[in-house]
Amino acid sequence: MTAERLPAAQTPDEEETLPGRRGGLDFLGTLTIAWRAILGSPLRSVLTALGVIIGVAAVIALTAIGSGSTAGITKSLESLGTNLLTVQSGAPRFGGGGLVRGGPQQTITMKDVEAIGTFAPNRIAGVAPSSQSNVQAKVGSSNLQATVIGTWPAYETVRNSPVATGSFFTQDDVDGRKRVAVVGYQIVTDLFDGQDPVGQKIRLGNVSFTIVGTLPDKGNTGFGNPNAQVLVPLSTFQQRLSRGARSGTSVTVSNVYVQATDKDDLTNLQNDLTDLLARQHRIEDASSYDFNVQNQADALASLNATTQTLTLLVGAIAGISLVVGGIGIMNIMLVSVTERTREIGVRKALGAKPRDILTQFLVEASLLSVGGGLVGLALGVGCAYLGTLVNITPVFSPATILVAFAFSALVGIFFGYYPASRAARLDPVDSLRYE
Repeated sequence: MTAERLPAAQTPDEEETLPGRRGGLDFLGTLTIAWRAILGSPLRSVLTALGVIIGVAAVIALTAIGSGSTAGITKSLESLGTNLLTVQSGAPRFGGGGLVRGGPQQTITMKDVEAIGTFAPNRIAGVAPSSQSNVQAKVGSSNLQATVIGTWPAYETVRNSPVATGSFFTQDDVDGRKRVAVVGYQIVTDLFDGQDPVGQKIRLGNVSFTIVGTLPDKGNTGFGNPNAQVLVPLSTFQQRLSRGARSGTSVTVSNVYVQATDKDDLTNLQNDLTDLLARQHRIEDASSYDFNVQNQADALASLNATTQTLTLLVGAIAGISLVVGGIGIMNIMLVSVTERTREIGVRKALGAKPRDILTQFLVEASLLSVGGGLVGLALGVGCAYLGTLVNITPVFSPATILVAFAFSALVGIFFGYYPASRAARLDPVDSLRYE
């Protein structure tokens, strides 16, 4: 009779890693147990991860829409023209009851426009004064509310408004006060059924104009609708459509657009034009200026800074929901530890070490947060495209997506550690007695 061979004695480290016989498991085994625990209560798992899902989705969607809005504003301002300075009136109007609503009193006169036009011609590429008014545009029985802008031919290049069909009006049209017009894309679409209207008539208020050109589709930029604009000679506008805006005996305009020859000279030209207008208006104190000269680059930088700040703010607010989601994970994991106290006691009795229990519950919490992060990522991308409903194309940042997803994973680890460590510290004897 042969003697039965006994197995060799195992070291403590080997005993810890024996699956089945011992409570200790390798990582794959721990991952399997954690996954089964999550699937065992699917509704509770989804509700637990809901805070992380909403947090990640909100961060990604809001930052993408905010970045898209910034890009849209930048594109809009750049499309208005390059190297652009805008001279505007800056004096508020006061009446008997205080400040009169309706904007500042117009103080920029045609004499100012002439002075600007003859000032440093080698530094100025073009000058385009403008005045505008909202009128009813009518063709046959169709009509719509349009913005009529009276200006000079230089407006085409200074404001980056080339015609799509036909031609822009000329200096002869301005000098002769001709009733000619260049109409926007919406005018063509709504009043002429998309057909080329060059050579046809359009009624602006009570005055009939002949269309000589059309503008391309400029989209709705949020600064009014440029597609509903009609451009006419400034002299015709002042004679036929203006309400007679004057400063003393001089005819005034709403704005003067000045295009610099060199973008690097934009700030210096802005300062020189400010000094010129101060002399024109005989004002020495800068705080009393009844005009202002705006730099397109400064306006662009200011708007971008504002929108970026708002984007970061809403992103941070959305990030708070990630923290709330982490607290939800911690609460549910604490409940799970209480419910599975006996299971923990059995595993410890079979040889599981505290680190095994700690790892198991940390893995469960991490799976919930990472899974919530992935779902939130997909949901956030989908929600961001809702911005197209208001003409905002979302712009996604890989860095933002990565940070949001990484933060969701860290939330699970951070808020899952306390329940996991609490489970790891349970006494096996007391755990086995737990009912």
